[in-house]
Amino acid sequence: PCRSVLTVACEQTEVLLFDPISSKHIKTLSEAHEDCVNNIRFLDNRLFATCSDDTTIALWDLRKLNTKVCTLHGHTSWVKNIEYDTNTRLLVTSGFDGNVIIWDTNRCTEDGCPHKKFFHTRFLMRMRLTPDCSKMLISTSSGYLLILHDLDLNKSLEVGSYPILRARRTTSSSDITSSGSSGPRAVGSPCHQSDSGPLSEKHMSRSSQREGGSPRNSLEVLTPEVPGERDRGNCITSLQLHPKGWATLLRCSSNTDDQEWTCVYEFQEGAPVRPVSPRCSLRLTHCIEEANVGRGYIKELCFSPDGRMISSPHGFGIRLLGFDAHCSELVDCLPKEASPLKEIRSLYSHNDVVLTTKFSPTHCQIASGCLSGRVSLYQPKF
Repeated sequence: PCRSVLTVACEQTEVLLFDPISSKHIKTLSEAHEDCVNNIRFLDNRLFATCSDDTTIALWDLRKLNTKVCTLHGHTSWVKNIEYDTNTRLLVTSGFDGNVIIWDTNRCTEDGCPHKKFFHTRFLMRMRLTPDCSKMLISTSSGYLLILHDLDLNKSLEVGSYPILRARRTTSSSDITSSGSSGPRAVGSPCHQSDSGPLSEKHMSRSSQREGGSPRNSLEVLTPEVPGERDRGNCITSLQLHPKGWATLLRCSSNTDDQEWTCVYEFQEGAPVRPVSPRCSLRLTHCIEEANVGRGYIKELCFSPDGRMISSPHGFGIRLLGFDAHCSELVDCLPKEASPLKEIRSLYSHNDVVLTTKFSPTHCQIASGCLSGRVSLYQPKF
């Protein structure tokens, strides 16, 4: 958060630390884990967490990197994602075992810290918290996006204990105004209620007719609209949140891996358009087709700290994308129908497929990392 250290998660058990200003290598944690390191998350300016395909999470202190603070055991498959609730100081992780697990870092010992399984869904890919930690978003390899509204991490969600608010495909604004008479489109639920059955239409009907505010941890199940994929399945491989909580950013690929898209969806709050029709919380506002390279690898994209630009892996480089050619705020240039993202600049400095990119939280600087292990740093020239 104080931009003094750039951390890099590597395939072969390593974590690299750099000074992002001087580009100097600080330290290599050569055996940070026993398998590929997938994600790194800072809890504050000194404490950070790493997760791995070895099914564990490790806590580290920048002041003492020779040993881990502790190792957390609880997942049964590859751990892919780490989030941190700054309100409750709870660590939240997700993995390919389908579990979202909560860790109480306030009571850590060398043997770990207390934890509990918070949520489970099949085909889980990524999990994120909104900046104010009021919502949890979960993407799946089957094309579903799950949203837990009015999030309460202190309450575990057992099977069937959470109300399902809505289940439908996201729409453009023109679709929303004309869809009141058609009602929601029923979709198969990825939640672990049953292994094959869709959401109960009776349950959906009860949920859509509820009155008053949403209960805590209310679940919304969406199949986000992806251009060109109306008749084909897709996989949501990367999931990011706008720094002001206005939108979510998805990287989607087709089931046949021959197309990739970056899509921006605006959060829609308030009452449904018509009382008889459940509201869809997300609306597709911008999208762009991506380079179809590096099949099978996930490309992690991100918002700039002010939310005006998107940095997206594109072949052997990255593209800087804006909502318009002037890098305006999203709320100042919302289109009536989904519009293409504008390419502001392309940067190509790698000799292999770029898999991840990240803006500095405080400086005009971007980092990117490619499949062969090269890390590049960019600074704009004024």
